[in-house]
Amino acid sequence: MDPKRKKELIMAYRLRRPEMGIISFRCTETGDVFLDISRDTRASFNSTKMKLSANIHPNTQLQQLWKEYGPEGFELSVVEVLDYKDPNEDHTAKLEALLNKHLAANPRAQRVWR
Repeated sequence: MDPKRKKELIMAYRLRRPEMGIISFRCTETGDVFLDISRDTRASFNSTKMKLSANIHPNTQLQQLWKEYGPEGFELSVVEVLDYKDPNEDHTAKLEALLNKHLAANPRAQRVWR
């Protein structure tokens, strides 16, 4: 790869603003909802789906539902997007507060990671 192009790609990656927020895996058959915080929603969906498809996800209830109903039995969505300015700042506390708000609002919801 051209070194100049490589530098441009690295700089673009460092300056990107990934979508942060609360993601949801909802089993359409049972209504069970699994919520998680995400610093990059697209990457989080990909990572979790890969673990579920490989049958190595640590949440046994979510893994069992995925095994039983498959990916087509789930609705994946971004529940709420965090509005932020600095992508390098630690937004964990704000994301946890959003997650707790959504867990309290939905009695069928639980964390993806226990």
